[in-house]
Amino acid sequence: MKVGFVGAGKVGCSLGMLFATTQHNLVGFYSRTSTSAKDAADFTKSKHFQNLETLIKESDTVFITVPDDAIGKVWDSIKHMSIAGKMICHCSGSLSSKIFRDIEETGAFGFSVHPLLAVSDRYSSYKELPKALFTIEGNEGHIGEIKSLLEKSGLKTVSIDVSVKTRYHGAAVMCSNLVVALVQATQDELRKCGFYDAQLGDAIAPLLLGNVNKVLSVGTKDALTGPIERNDVGTVEKHLAVFSDIDREIYRILSIKTLEVAKEKHPESDYSQLELLLNNQED
Repeated sequence: MKVGFVGAGKVGCSLGMLFATTQHNLVGFYSRTSTSAKDAADFTKSKHFQNLETLIKESDTVFITVPDDAIGKVWDSIKHMSIAGKMICHCSGSLSSKIFRDIEETGAFGFSVHPLLAVSDRYSSYKELPKALFTIEGNEGHIGEIKSLLEKSGLKTVSIDVSVKTRYHGAAVMCSNLVVALVQATQDELRKCGFYDAQLGDAIAPLLLGNVNKVLSVGTKDALTGPIERNDVGTVEKHLAVFSDIDREIYRILSIKTLEVAKEKHPESDYSQLELLLNNQED
């Protein structure tokens, strides 16, 4: 299966390099910015296309790896070309395969292929891709071909339904981007305790990394510790008293979610007083 890329950014360059090195099936790149396509082609030892239709013609599978708001525009350009039988994929986390409007009329097959990974570098992130789980949704009759394409490059895949794509992406944001906000809130509170910026990494790393590793090893229920699990109403009440504004609300909301885990872990415990405390703190 010959693979071509429309767009030569971090995701396109990384995935293209993986295909080139593992399956030697990369045709090359097309981009509105000719320089970026040429750089990607040079890096992957593939072709640089100056004409979009030529790339489409030479590819069996086309990955559209452009910014989300440009995917529909690219599709509008290629859907009038000879694409019958071809696999058309995008790598957006937030958009589904429905962005390929009227694809059934073209004879092509549309898919959303998204790595659960922050792809941060054009020239080195391809080494990290095998660590990520790739979600696929799209044409049910041919989804096995896309799974096979990815798995031949050592990638892990899972199929999801188009109806859950937005929920899936929101969940990924909670695990990735919103963790950044949680760390920021922690750092802000530690600064109020007198910590210097240079000390924050050493202060947070053992807690953050230790908990993540334990959750991944034994699951959320068995990894849970702390005042919520212990049903320590007094300590939680003191925390709520010293925190303010958005950091207080972050603490309260996440404590309510943590309480769900604690109840599952200790069904014999009466958490009603703690639950009342947390729910009565709403502004």
